[in-house]
Amino acid sequence: MKKLSLGIMLCALALITTSLIDKDDETLTANFITGNPEIASINTLSFGPEGILFIGDSKNATVYAIDTKDIDEKQEGSKYNMGEFDNKIAASLGTDVDNIKITDMAVNPISKSVYFSVNTADGTPVLLKLKGENFENVSLTKTSFSKIGLNNAVAADKKDRRGRSQRVWAISDLVYHNGKVMVTGLSNKEFSSTFRSIPFPFKDKQDFASLEIYHAAHGKYETHAPIKTFSVINMENTDYVLASYTCTPLVLFPLNDLKNGKHTKGRTVAELGSGNSPIDMISFKKEGKPYFVMTNTNRSAMRIDYETIASFKESLTEPVTEFAVATGVNYVSLPMVNVLQLDNLDKENVVYMQRTASGELVLRSRPTKWM
Repeated sequence: MKKLSLGIMLCALALITTSLIDKDDETLTANFITGNPEIASINTLSFGPEGILFIGDSKNATVYAIDTKDIDEKQEGSKYNMGEFDNKIAASLGTDVDNIKITDMAVNPISKSVYFSVNTADGTPVLLKLKGENFENVSLTKTSFSKIGLNNAVAADKKDRRGRSQRVWAISDLVYHNGKVMVTGLSNKEFSSTFRSIPFPFKDKQDFASLEIYHAAHGKYETHAPIKTFSVINMENTDYVLASYTCTPLVLFPLNDLKNGKHTKGRTVAELGSGNSPIDMISFKKEGKPYFVMTNTNRSAMRIDYETIASFKESLTEPVTEFAVATGVNYVSLPMVNVLQLDNLDKENVVYMQRTASGELVLRSRPTKWM
């Protein structure tokens, strides 16, 4: 009986050990399926762990997770200085530059490969991976993926007062952070500016908070404009969503305040000048200090250090009546204008897409020590 009991115990222990090993070995792609995810548009790209690329599709009001299987690790990215970049993309697709629109760029933090999303003239979304100076077409019709539709997305036929479609803002930006995909955009609710927190791997859960800010250039509180670009930053041991809006308020939201069903007022820490819209935002360290850089439609790239934000305890609540005047947190204007896309390439370099004064679109890398 002792031998039998010992055998049972050993079998049970083996089963428990195997279960633990399987659990440890389970990847974030374990529930992915292979097929056609039916992506209708690509508004924004963002990488998570394990080479997973998150795609925001406003037409479908859906977030997709694509297993790129691009997981060969590199410490440094390639150096880039490519001219006529849009022409080269168009040529790789067998068309000309008038028939394409580059919508976003993202760097895989594992492989340091650079990915680009392109919408073609007929509306077909394309995903490209840069290999040297050539492009690899990443299949969107036969791929390993997971997806989740957004609850209460802004209606497909919703228009603003100028008659422009609002559906494009169903997803304005997305970021993976600590096991969650964070998505900004517009909902169909009365307070339409929205922050969503979606646990990953995707199941049925998605938290939904409505947002309110004081827009100094407009001289009023607003709940209907989407965050254009955002980052999650840590200051004084607290995580914040650092968000920028068109025309151009910079706003802090404590991440713990963005809870499901809650209406949250952000703290406006800067007005960076009306007549402008933010494009991209990244964080990096320079000589051990954390900074973020934001690129814009009508301004040069702006650099702000975290200490400046952390030490600014005020909240802007008074109108800025003079056109294009900035107030609040100070920033440094970098000699980088018309930067259309920007991302971290590795620990010491960024990669960016820029329209030069001559009209040429270029792809370049740049050390962060020169930023």
